[in-house]
Amino acid sequence: MARDGFELPKRAMVIFAHPDDAEFGCSATVALFAGMGVHMIYCALTSGNKGTHDPHMAPDDLAQIREKEQRAAGAVLGVKDFVFLRYDDGELEVSMEMRGEVCRAIRECRPDLVLTQDPWRPYQIHPDHRVAGWSAMDGVIAARDHLFHPEQMRDGLTHHRVPRVLLFGTTEPNIWFDVSRTMDKKIAALQAHVSQIRNPGVLERMRGFAATTGRAWGLEAAEGFRYLELG
Repeated sequence: MARDGFELPKRAMVIFAHPDDAEFGCSATVALFAGMGVHMIYCALTSGNKGTHDPHMAPDDLAQIREKEQRAAGAVLGVKDFVFLRYDDGELEVSMEMRGEVCRAIRECRPDLVLTQDPWRPYQIHPDHRVAGWSAMDGVIAARDHLFHPEQMRDGLTHHRVPRVLLFGTTEPNIWFDVSRTMDKKIAALQAHVSQIRNPGVLERMRGFAATTGRAWGLEAAEGFRYLELG
């Protein structure tokens, strides 16, 4: 299914493990959606506070750097709102606490579409990526029923149903988007992660991946997703 048959949401939230995960996984599509009027929201679960080879970098300092970089990258793409849950890098666990925090973020931001990392991807070796996908899906389900996390209702929130999900980093895409015109924004957003992007070859690989994905469908560049309709 190509973008031509896809109804754009009014609001979309990207839920991911680390600052820069969304840029690697789906940022050309984020820029595409934002450019077409979708209100884009980022929800980063960790601070990325262990993502360095610098032995002199303190985790708290790195967390501040990476949050600033994430805001800068999102601004390039047209992201309007940011949610930072600030868990420690490498320590995400599937838990009721995590589910509740993601549920709260969804109820507060009320997206019509959630994009997240595919937790069913075979051989996904990074535990944070797996947990981010599971927690996003669990949060989507919890957010829609008022008896899940009822304490949030006492805080003035209401339940919210997300009807559609796009999973990025998937090995089984069933929908793709033509991102030929937004690849430059993807690359610029990645370049905003100065603490992480030290090898310019990474950026060229991103162009290569998008070109390979697009080639199968006669496109210059594309990003593929597993599309779920939740009803």
